Amino acid sequence: MILYCVRHGETVANAAGRIQGQTDSPLSDLGRRQCQAVAAALSTLPIEAVYSSPLRRALDSAKCVADALGVAIHVDDRLMEINAGVFQGLSWPEIDSRYAGESARWRSHDPDFRIPQGESRRDLMRRTGEAFAAVREAGHAHAVIVAHGGSLAAALKALLGVPAERNPFNFYNGSISRLAWDSEVKLQTFNQLDHLEGLVGGSGDL
Repeated sequence: MILYCVRHGETVANAAGRIQGQTDSPLSDLGRRQCQAVAAALSTLPIEAVYSSPLRRALDSAKCVADALGVAIHVDDRLMEINAGVFQGLSWPEIDSRYAGESARWRSHDPDFRIPQGESRRDLMRRTGEAFAAVREAGHAHAVIVAHGGSLAAALKALLGVPAERNPFNFYNGSISRLAWDSEVKLQTFNQLDHLEGLVGGSGDL
């Protein structure tokens, strides 16, 4: 199976430097253009299915891709971004001011630290790994998953056996990464951006 992993387009919250987690924020004008570029890049490939997180920023991005391919969208709640609990809606300076201890724990990369009222990195690895496994079990030769920076990074860690305390992956908005998954998982391309000429913003966050 060839799996194309797409991070949603830039959102208003991304542009403002605010943590979204599982809250919704609409795509920015740049984000909508990024989605159109992603759709154009994938439109000529033999993709059979598009899977998406249910969060608005991912679903709107997935719709752009699915419409270009003429396929349906399969929504899987397990592809949602991490539940960032009390961090949601805040900028990092605000988090550092209001939740200094919790911010330090998060930045320590402790995989079992649960953000208050939210999830841990290990929680996220578990559920996103299950979601990716379900896509493989569906038997597609080529499929797309549209999700989030945190959820895609967690899934890759789970599939590639990266230790939970390490966090080597950072996805740009509108990026495409390609996995080949046969007897083992191989990351063939990561954070591909050549389709986004003139449309690359910041990498964003949660």
